[in-house]
Amino acid sequence: MTEPYETSLHAYLSCADAPAAIAWLEALGFVTTSRVDGEGGRVVHAELCLGRAAVMVASSDAAYDVPPLRGTSTGTGVYLASPDVDVLYDRAVRAGGRPVLPPEDTGWGARRARVLDPEGREWSFGSHRPGRGRTR
Repeated sequence: MTEPYETSLHAYLSCADAPAAIAWLEALGFVTTSRVDGEGGRVVHAELCLGRAAVMVASSDAAYDVPPLRGTSTGTGVYLASPDVDVLYDRAVRAGGRPVLPPEDTGWGARRARVLDPEGREWSFGSHRPGRGRTR
């Protein structure tokens, strides 16, 4: 199969309060590059970027259950690879994220941290870059 562009993977989040989710992402350093609003304050589609990372956000069209935190994970989440783990963690918590794992060095040579966003979704920040092989 020939593709006209490089394959990539991006998060798409349906949010009960999409404008608040966008504001939280902007507090982390994301920039809104596209936004289409609908009636009643709904966000039909928005795209936010931080470096090469992109997240798409929209207002939920139904109620969704976000998996609860069990220990230090909800079992699913978004991983944002960055050399600025501590900065992202601090911004996320100051903007209303719930601390889960404060920044720490791992036994496999990476730095990591984890928060829950204001809607309870798991966000991990780490210096490990998936797809690049072992950290050390």
